[in-house]
Amino acid sequence: MGALDVRVQPAAPATRWREVFSAYLALTKPGIISLLLITTVPTMILAQRGIPSPWLMFATVLGGTLAAGGANAINCYVDRDIDEIMHRTRGRPLPMGKVDPASALVFALGLEVAAFLMLALAADLLAAILAFSAAAFYVLVYTMWLKRTTPQNIVIGGAAGAMPPLVAWAAVRGDVGWPAVVLFAIIFFWTPPHFWALSIKYRDDYARAGVPMLPVVASLHETKKQIFVYAALLMPVSLALYATGTVGWLYAVAAAALGGVFVWKAWRLRGDDRPGAAMRVFTFSLLYLALIFLAVGIDPLILR
Repeated sequence: MGALDVRVQPAAPATRWREVFSAYLALTKPGIISLLLITTVPTMILAQRGIPSPWLMFATVLGGTLAAGGANAINCYVDRDIDEIMHRTRGRPLPMGKVDPASALVFALGLEVAAFLMLALAADLLAAILAFSAAAFYVLVYTMWLKRTTPQNIVIGGAAGAMPPLVAWAAVRGDVGWPAVVLFAIIFFWTPPHFWALSIKYRDDYARAGVPMLPVVASLHETKKQIFVYAALLMPVSLALYATGTVGWLYAVAAAALGGVFVWKAWRLRGDDRPGAAMRVFTFSLLYLALIFLAVGIDPLILR
């Protein structure tokens, strides 16, 4: 009997292209980019006091998505050494060898160029400059400097993630108004309790990689205290939008209710050492951001 002729069939071209596409898409961190939609469109509605043109919304969201995706991809390029160490990130494309580092960097820079052109030509030059500045701040200040040197990394670096409302407002009005500044501040003060709640779960990962996230360099008691402090500060910051006169009672009620629940959950976390307690605060923080910006978008449509 002749030997069995067992041959490994090469992957079909369509399958290979899907794998390549998925790898490059993963570099952009789509889950993080989804927050862009939550904050951008409602801000544009508030700036317009109605529904902006569909083309302007599309161009602004796409431009912002490309800018954020490019910054995230550069983050993956710079952090590929610690991503390989951390359990949470070792499945990313670069540690897995699915994308060559040089190709990832070229891809990321291409996204940034495309983002700037899209926003500058289809939206507003100021919006393009703000989006580029956010990406540069995220890469140069947070990723390459703060992340590995100080437990305040996410506090200062959070400014990059808070930029979408400024970009959205500029796309509609061509300037940066006080309402946009308040929306920026809401995300800025929201970021530390949101991210520290997550990093409590992954503090061993961060410690292994030598990243000084707050739960690594401080006690859990101190970390939970800081989560509560920022959640409490977030309440008056969110209500400051009502003082600008651009939103009405609907937003004010939503901000007060959501802020109250956030503060309550952060307070309860201080005495809750059960597994998963911090992640419940993290999960609510995502709901908080989605609902408060939903109120930002709905309020001017109902009360205008």
